[in-house]
Amino acid sequence: MIAASGAIGGLVRRRLSGFSANPFIQPLCAAAIAGAVAGGAGRLELSEAITLIAFCPCMVLVPGPHLLNGAIDLAHTRIALGTARLAYAGIIVLMICAGLWFGLVATGAALPSAGSPAPTPLVADVIAAGCAVAAFGTLFSMPWRLLPFPIAVGMFAHAVRWAVISMASANAATGAFVACIIVSVIVTPVADRLHLPFAALGFSAVVSMLPGFFLLHAASALVELVSIGPEAPAVLLTSVAVNGTTAFLVVLAMALGLIVPRLLFEHVPPASE
Repeated sequence: MIAASGAIGGLVRRRLSGFSANPFIQPLCAAAIAGAVAGGAGRLELSEAITLIAFCPCMVLVPGPHLLNGAIDLAHTRIALGTARLAYAGIIVLMICAGLWFGLVATGAALPSAGSPAPTPLVADVIAAGCAVAAFGTLFSMPWRLLPFPIAVGMFAHAVRWAVISMASANAATGAFVACIIVSVIVTPVADRLHLPFAALGFSAVVSMLPGFFLLHAASALVELVSIGPEAPAVLLTSVAVNGTTAFLVVLAMALGLIVPRLLFEHVPPASE
């Protein structure tokens, strides 16, 4: 059901690209389809996992590279460019959540509150990470001959992240920070040696760690909070604060983890040939 919802949304996005150059219409409509499918599944009692059915097709719509590039630009004190990228990414996230909310409302369904995620086995987490890296690399038009390297790096990084969170009882931001440092340390010398783009290799390896779930939940709760008005329950405000803060900290940790080793390698003289 999730795959069908994502595929239909992808077809709609491609069709819309021929009618309008507006970058916000496509994620809005694709997210509305995901919300309608999730709402229909909930109304027909086909599945209790409405949150997953609604959010999973929207994850690929989250502008992860813009979020990370914006944070890295701010770290380089490119304030105007970083602010523009983060604002652009923020509007896209709001469009995704607005479309998701429209789809749910159209089917008369409501999105349940997010509970504590169930622990994922290490093997399943690593395999899923490899699939995600391959999918995102293909989506970003990366040549297939380059995919094995970021896939291997991304799977290893996810194993490290799993160990930090599950065995060391760390939070999501700390796990992402440690994993991104390892990715940057591995990818930077390879990218410089082979004259490959660091952003393409590094981002594709860690893009599956982006806090899309937290971003979507925070923005969805914000849209619902505005629609309800003063009578909105306090749990919506708490959801916006908790999920929004978590997403911000994870993106900041990922940006720092990627950029700090990269900056350090820039001051290391190249090996003599």
